[in-house]
Amino acid sequence: MSRRRACVIGHPVAQARSPVLHRHWLKEYGIDGDYTREDVLPDQINSFLKNLRTHGYVGANITVPHKAAAYRALDHAEPVVETLKVTNTIWLKDDGLHGTNTDVSGFLANLDEVVPDWNIDAEQAVVLGAGGGARAVVYGLLSRGLKRVVVVNRTLARAQAFTVEFGNRVTAASYFELAAWLKDADVLINTTSLGMAGQPPLDIDISPLAEDGVVYDIVYVPLETPLLAAARARKLRTVDGLGMLLHQAVPAFEKFFGIRPKVTSALREAVLTDIAKGQAK
Repeated sequence: MSRRRACVIGHPVAQARSPVLHRHWLKEYGIDGDYTREDVLPDQINSFLKNLRTHGYVGANITVPHKAAAYRALDHAEPVVETLKVTNTIWLKDDGLHGTNTDVSGFLANLDEVVPDWNIDAEQAVVLGAGGGARAVVYGLLSRGLKRVVVVNRTLARAQAFTVEFGNRVTAASYFELAAWLKDADVLINTTSLGMAGQPPLDIDISPLAEDGVVYDIVYVPLETPLLAAARARKLRTVDGLGMLLHQAVPAFEKFFGIRPKVTSALREAVLTDIAKGQAK
């Protein structure tokens, strides 16, 4: 068999950690393959995807700003993608370009691993943000049977769009209403970029959260965001975003290279080392 190659496609894409993950697994499982980065301009993405095989790739991960464009380029979309209208993982088969969204499974796998009993009695979650990350998170939470998911966003109209798309178990709210919704929340998830390195802090008061609440921040640089630090100060259960990054890569690697890899402490350390190198530059 010829050497299998995959990549991550974005613009810009230099910050993407996917090559670290996939190359770690390629080495660990002794696979003759490679995984690289491709910086593709928005006006060139459709052409690039339609000629993925010509570029020498069997598949690719898709990052910003191309997830919606990649969905539109698919020949075959899995049901989760048809709902979300964005894809982050594509691969070639004889009948064309296939796509899925592994952000959903990555979000849930990370939460399940860190807080295994999180949804035994959980009924309500509060999700901060109304972007692509929020879509995957809301989809995942609803799939686990939560009675209500409250989407909180500075632009209320964007949050209200979720109620139309996902149905009556989703409620839209502004940040002015956050405290009231937190009182009955079992889980709080930040899907915004606030608190990320180089971004403004996420300035919210989490004191209304119950003592057994779970706080999840999908940001992973820094690993402990101000939100997670505040939650840990209250001894709440917390989940950082690095695990989501690692777990969402598992099904993608399986599509590209034919082996389902495991998320290990060695993989986590490899990514943390890479992040530290980037911050030191």
